[in-house]
Amino acid sequence: MIIVHHLNNSRSQRVLWLLEELGLEYEVKCYEHDPKTMLAPASLRQVHPLGKSPVITDGDLVLAESGAIVEYLVDRYGQGHLAPPPGTPERLRYTYWLHYAEGSAMPPLLLKLVFDRLEQEPMLFFVRPIARAISGSVKSSFIAPQITQHLDYLEAELGKALWFVGDEFTAADIQMSFPLEAAAMRAGLDASRPKLMAFLDRIHSRPAYQKALERGGLYELLS
Repeated sequence: MIIVHHLNNSRSQRVLWLLEELGLEYEVKCYEHDPKTMLAPASLRQVHPLGKSPVITDGDLVLAESGAIVEYLVDRYGQGHLAPPPGTPERLRYTYWLHYAEGSAMPPLLLKLVFDRLEQEPMLFFVRPIARAISGSVKSSFIAPQITQHLDYLEAELGKALWFVGDEFTAADIQMSFPLEAAAMRAGLDASRPKLMAFLDRIHSRPAYQKALERGGLYELLS
């Protein structure tokens, strides 16, 4: 039995969705972020030394990292679904988006989250304006331009086809969902980029996506 060690409001929601798309049976073991630090609980380190989510167990296998989990599940259980055939140009594009989601799209979004929280942290009154000035400078000079560049790129890419790999939905679209949902929640993704917003509408209407929400519980990236 596949067990998903699922952290609320996290990347592991994608794993639940993928399992629903594949029609596989699985068990969900739920964990909660610390409300103050927003870190995963220490109990996750009993599953994997890094103590992060997503992590799956499948028999004796313990596997972390979203991209690795997606590739494993599709290769082992997909039976040719949700991934283009090996050796094709589409397969290379599929692999690219699997890695791009975490390797390129997420870092500036995480930086924005960190600096946004820095501005809200309690601190001595005479330190606050200095910290906010530094944070604002980093966000305006580096983080915001990076996010804009990525969103413009993604909008253009979805102008080429319905989905990221082509006209067929693949697991790469599942992998790309989290950075785009994060961008819509906290990084300015809106109706000014209609193709990306239409992508989010399409994935949110998929029955497997809805079933995954029922299994995973509250997912505030949709707020």
